[in-house]
Amino acid sequence: MAELIKGIIVKSTGSWYDVRLIDHSIVKARLRGKFKTHDLKVTNPIAVGDLVSLRKEGDNENYTIEQIEKRTNYLIRKSTRKTAFGHLLGSNIDQAVLIFTLAHPRTSLGFVDRFLVSCESFRLQALLVINKTDLFTDADWESAQAFKDIYNQVGYTVLFTSTITGEGLDEIQKHLKNKTSLIAGHSGVGKSSLLNVLCPHLDIKTSDISISSNKGVHTTTFAEMHEIDEQSYLIDTPGVKEWGLYEISKAEISHYYPEMRIHIGQCKFNNCQHYNEPGCTVVEKVKQGIIPLSRYQNYLNILMEEEAHK
Repeated sequence: MAELIKGIIVKSTGSWYDVRLIDHSIVKARLRGKFKTHDLKVTNPIAVGDLVSLRKEGDNENYTIEQIEKRTNYLIRKSTRKTAFGHLLGSNIDQAVLIFTLAHPRTSLGFVDRFLVSCESFRLQALLVINKTDLFTDADWESAQAFKDIYNQVGYTVLFTSTITGEGLDEIQKHLKNKTSLIAGHSGVGKSSLLNVLCPHLDIKTSDISISSNKGVHTTTFAEMHEIDEQSYLIDTPGVKEWGLYEISKAEISHYYPEMRIHIGQCKFNNCQHYNEPGCTVVEKVKQGIIPLSRYQNYLNILMEEEAHK
């Protein structure tokens, strides 16, 4: 029997996987029958970024994945097809990057905060990138700066970028240097165009926004890891319309808002959900302007949505 060798998943197409070996060669591999998912209820047992052990299949060029090595971390969202399941977006990553736009198409602040809650729940560093600044009106710039001020205040880095004017490209490259970064966002926000600038050798296909719906057209079909240099990698993920929270209880959500987390234990009631309970420190901080009102409103919206989906 052929010996086991190590590799990293760099592309997932559902049934077959591209695996990069130690010598940087790429081989095709598939799963060995039923596979353990490390107690995760997910639609995909293996994610891009997973370290795996695999074995060559006889005399052909294909391999069989025998086991997944323990993950240092991963990012997961609720599956849109099986709501009781999660969908693994990537694993063993250093940071998660949300690419979004104020228009063409618009990304809601609720979507942004759901993304950040997921990152916080898995202790992942998050980077927010507002793209397509070349399309900004004066009002857009005011909104973008107000957004940046709010999210800087609670500890997040926000970058402005444009592949047309070149704005922010040097800055984002610095943030991606020597890291494995997962990129997420709606379809049409310019992820593929940014990747083409950051990794010009890739020549990734891009598509225009649908005029009738003002929504992006999917260009990335499968998750895939791209190499910027020998120490820097990007995991590109398919565009998502919604970001459902996976296995996060209502009581936990406030723990993943940094500006609320620092006040844990200060409310009158230990199980305070910071809604309408008397003696709530978080509500008081909102009234004082210490906790941003928009973030608090998004928090309440998430609470109500999670209650409705029970």
